[in-house]
Amino acid sequence: MNNLNRDLLVLFNQELMSPQAIEHEVGLLHELLYDVERIDNLVTAHEVINLNKYIVTNKYKDVREVLKQTELRPFIFLNNKN
Repeated sequence: MNNLNRDLLVLFNQELMSPQAIEHEVGLLHELLYDVERIDNLVTAHEVINLNKYIVTNKYKDVREVLKQTELRPFIFLNNKN
């Protein structure tokens, strides 16, 4: 697993945890985020609402195409199903 360069703000009570324990917790958090941020999991958890065509779709191909776009067209929304 690659260590991604990301900025995380993690608040711990330093009096209760040693630096090694904090590093361990941050490592576990990185593993969790690595699994959650996979494209397959994102596609499963979202649907596309297209108000231009008045459709709501959760088809794998359609959601994946929208997730790959850097900027969404007007009135096309990504909705988290959770």
